[in-house]
Amino acid sequence: MSEYDVLGMARQQLRVAARYLDLDDGLVEVLARPKRAVTVNFPVLMDSGEVRVFEGYRVQHNQSRGPTKGGLRFHPDVDVSETTALAMWMTWKCAVVNIPYGGAKGGVKVNTKELSIRELEKLTRRFITEINIVVGERSDIPAPDIGTNAKVMGWIMDTYSMQAGYTVPGVVTGKPLELGGSEGRVEATGRGVIVCTIEACKMMNMPLEGARVVVQGFGNVGSVAARLAEREGAKVIAISDGTGGIYNPNGLPINDLYIKYSGVEGGIQNYQDCTKITNKELLELECDILIPAAIQAQITKENAPNIKAKLIVEGANGPTTLEADQILADKGIIVVPDILANAGGVVVSYFEWVQDLQNFFWEEEQVNDRLARIMRAAYAGVAEMMHLHKTDMRTAAMIIGVKRVSDATLMRGIFP
Repeated sequence: MSEYDVLGMARQQLRVAARYLDLDDGLVEVLARPKRAVTVNFPVLMDSGEVRVFEGYRVQHNQSRGPTKGGLRFHPDVDVSETTALAMWMTWKCAVVNIPYGGAKGGVKVNTKELSIRELEKLTRRFITEINIVVGERSDIPAPDIGTNAKVMGWIMDTYSMQAGYTVPGVVTGKPLELGGSEGRVEATGRGVIVCTIEACKMMNMPLEGARVVVQGFGNVGSVAARLAEREGAKVIAISDGTGGIYNPNGLPINDLYIKYSGVEGGIQNYQDCTKITNKELLELECDILIPAAIQAQITKENAPNIKAKLIVEGANGPTTLEADQILADKGIIVVPDILANAGGVVVSYFEWVQDLQNFFWEEEQVNDRLARIMRAAYAGVAEMMHLHKTDMRTAAMIIGVKRVSDATLMRGIFP
């Protein structure tokens, strides 16, 4: 298995948890495979008059605990193997925080930077039309991911609703507030990361105030996590985006960076009072807390020996490979795993879905308070399992997630 084989990595994590639970081999085989994987190829008429064909996927991993839930990723490197791994992780994530969903994931192989807004809208509407046989507010609910956002979710909701003949706000989450979105949804993943960071600092007797924090990725998750960490009194000494990283040992003005440089040409590299560094250098900086919030397989067996953080809180999905996990454990570095740390997004997506189904909406303070309570309870459960089995946090979280899903699968039985 290659260290970058994310599906192999996801299945190996499952097998490790299954050994602790003494699961039947047949049940493990069920959980290792997706329930459904749809591949579509569809044409889009470009602004130039050219017709281009795009490939897209929707993978539903498990529906034992409820409808499937998961993001839509528009990115050139999307493939069905990665999408399946992400759907599987989503299943465990929903189970760890104990919300009634299974995992799903979708994507289109496309570089959105090459598309006009009109082309992006046409691609989105055609893609959701192609997969509408498997999505729905009671069956599978997409959400934003890399390359997609609230605007894209609005187009999906509108397209699906036109085909249904009535408005179906619950078919997607992460929508604009005006279309049935939830207060607090945009910040939810980053907020959940910081709730877990606070809990981990308590467990380690390490104050967050004054702690040196490094954040890889300054998109939705990383920027929110960095701003909230700064608000808690931490000193964010380095961040990065697609253009590279910036570093100042005395701390960076995170809020100003977000307001002035996020999403602009050149990104954070336009900021001058810092040292320019690569993403590789950023991961190996001397710090207290490292938050990888970019993409998968960033901490590998090559750079794990050089990681100097005391605590890693995974904002991205699958940022640490299996080999790196072992190296970090041997070094005594605590890793709060993705299926716990970044679950805030799906928790508030669940809140949005509930609000849509009821046509009754909550204030942001209610959303944030309920999110924090769920994240703290999930963290406490994982910490307890870790001490019970004397294992690392990822394995402990996987034991909880896999047990809840396997229990539900066994209780439902095998039809016919």
